[in-house]
Amino acid sequence: MLKEFVDVLIIGAGPSGCVSAAYLRKNNCKIKVVEKTKFPRIVVGESLIPRVMDHFAEAELFDSLNAMNFEKKLGARFIRGNEICVFDFSNKFSEGWDWTWQVPRADFDNTMAQELIRKGIDLEFESEVIEVSFEGSNSKTIVKDVNGNLKEIHAKFIIDSSGYGRVLPRLLDLDKPSALDPHSSIFTHVKDINRPEGVEGTMISFDVLETEVWLWVIPFSNGNTSLGVVGPTDFINSLSENKDNAEALKNAIQLSDYYIKRFQGTEFLFEPIKLENYSRSVKKMYGDGFALTGNSTEFLDPVFSSGVAFATESGMLAAKLYLKQSQGIPVDWEVEFTKYMKRGINVFTTYVKEWYTGNLQTLFFHQPENPDVKRKICAVLAGYVWDEENPFVKKHDNVIKNMAYLLNMESKKKQNPSEN
Repeated sequence: MLKEFVDVLIIGAGPSGCVSAAYLRKNNCKIKVVEKTKFPRIVVGESLIPRVMDHFAEAELFDSLNAMNFEKKLGARFIRGNEICVFDFSNKFSEGWDWTWQVPRADFDNTMAQELIRKGIDLEFESEVIEVSFEGSNSKTIVKDVNGNLKEIHAKFIIDSSGYGRVLPRLLDLDKPSALDPHSSIFTHVKDINRPEGVEGTMISFDVLETEVWLWVIPFSNGNTSLGVVGPTDFINSLSENKDNAEALKNAIQLSDYYIKRFQGTEFLFEPIKLENYSRSVKKMYGDGFALTGNSTEFLDPVFSSGVAFATESGMLAAKLYLKQSQGIPVDWEVEFTKYMKRGINVFTTYVKEWYTGNLQTLFFHQPENPDVKRKICAVLAGYVWDEENPFVKKHDNVIKNMAYLLNMESKKKQNPSEN
């Protein structure tokens, strides 16, 4: 059997794997990237948040991505009936990027992958990991290519960036149930023939159909738009008696007063894809000789577009810690990797939970707006969830529910002044 020897094996060529690979290559590590699929390929996660830009810049991937002229995302809009809340990333509490992109991931991921190849990184498509074994921190991975040929890849470290493939969690029995309630989504792309001119036509929007059900609208610079519906799994399943994803998504569009005219009857560019019970978690995020990054560890919910940000944050961090360790510097993976990542994940988990309870929606749509509160929430939505100078990060466990309670009490008093 053919054998290869590398410093780091990276499983998966999505954003997390590409950031890891580019950073390690820049620091003279011998890298092998294996990707099960053939690029370009359709994948969810098309709305980014500003924190990811730090990682693309540091990994020296920014220029190739910027040259693609993807649609710029300057903020996000939330719609609930006649109520509208717009967050502007340039008006946020924390320092950092004030824009990012909304992207067809097929083009976006392929651009990064081709840039890795241009940098001289060994990236092998249509190669599936079928077995992994460890001797201490050294690993032997059996990979099968598209023709069924097997090879052994010997590595000093593995970074699993396999996303929903969750290679090491499956092979090493690391999966565990998510703490979030079961939700599902259905999405596709359309040729946005009724797209309005100007900002309205390019703005990413989240249209609240019910407290726990919402529609996403993500316009791309190529004239297409991503449409998706998200909600409790039972509700998503109820949208079509025949379990027809296209019928379900069409029925969801009918529920949107804001978007029904723009998208009613629009032809889907591919059969809508369903992601059922998408939230994921793991028993541990690292082990002797490996680290899990991106959706291989935790996937929360698409509502605040945090997936790619956590993918690139963990991918960059795993690469840096391996590099430090390879230089003989002690690394406390529990503190420097798991606890660090969990701090950010826990903040976003709170925001996801409070979105679905309706508490966060109370803050979003309350009038008159509180500019200071909005700036602090905006920093979280931009991905700066490790900035504990922001009370909406540091006190995330209680601040949203407490503020929502006070606002609801205030509203009741206004509606029933005789009870005061």
